[in-house]
Amino acid sequence: MHQGATNAVRVCMAVTSVDKVVIITDTARQDIGRALEKVVMDIGSSVCVLKIEDFIGRPANEFPDGLAGALTEFKPTVSFFAATSLNGELAFRRPMMDLLIYQMKTRHGHMVGIDERLMREGMTADYDEIARITHKVNDAVKGARHIEVQTPSGTDLSAKFDPSVRKWNPCPGLYHQQGMWGNLPEGETFTSPISVDGVIGAEVIGDHFSGKYGVLDEPARFEIANSRVRKITASTPGLQEELVAYLNQHENSDRVGEYAIGTNVSLGALSGNLLQDEKIPGVHVAFGYPYPEETGADWTCPSHVDVVATRSTIKVDNQYLMRDGQFVL
Repeated sequence: MHQGATNAVRVCMAVTSVDKVVIITDTARQDIGRALEKVVMDIGSSVCVLKIEDFIGRPANEFPDGLAGALTEFKPTVSFFAATSLNGELAFRRPMMDLLIYQMKTRHGHMVGIDERLMREGMTADYDEIARITHKVNDAVKGARHIEVQTPSGTDLSAKFDPSVRKWNPCPGLYHQQGMWGNLPEGETFTSPISVDGVIGAEVIGDHFSGKYGVLDEPARFEIANSRVRKITASTPGLQEELVAYLNQHENSDRVGEYAIGTNVSLGALSGNLLQDEKIPGVHVAFGYPYPEETGADWTCPSHVDVVATRSTIKVDNQYLMRDGQFVL
């Protein structure tokens, strides 16, 4: 835990004694909040720990004025969100991130769904090496027009891109300038595709599904045409109905908004936690919110759910980038 917290504070966010650090946590993850706080205090920085339940009941379906006021009053230069993810809480997290990242320009470490296993695995990785791999992969895909991917879980996807209107965004895990942010554990590059067709066999599903279902015994099958989910097949009891409801909550909830390639080469086996599993080397996609500020997408959506399939074989404009989960660089 201490090594993971040290990586997050000292390496990923480069906290120094002149920074003011806010840590937003919750009852379930307050041990992780304390671990981060201890490292910050050892550096000599000002630190403020805020617990979500002190401001609003869970699940939090809005961003409370009291929490916004506390953040505004403290004026942080660095922020961490280290808390659980509950159904419907995007309505809480998105305005929180807007305030911290885009208005206050903090360096933000977003650790939604973090747990002790991830602190000991993904957060103890060599982030200098992850940054090197991430930028190398980003260089290989930033001009791509067409990417194909297959996985043993049944994935067979064809995606089109337009680098003149949609931008790839490398997430190396090193956020040392104000207004920069990333998920921790980190390691990916992502964009919003022009179109996606085919099938993805999801072994882990994001948002609140990750905490509820973990690694699926049988992959859930998403059939996609013109970037829209046309059919879902899931054998896990209750999952298919929940997914159908989730993807029907908004006109764009079933639309592929994000296309990403994980680059955390220290990771191997799935953990069941989306925050880490989406960083495993290979392709993952998300339905819903396309991160328009970062990608240049011209549409939006209030929901966002990632789906992960491992051991990808990837071709970028007919050139191999990865074979069976191993980069060919």
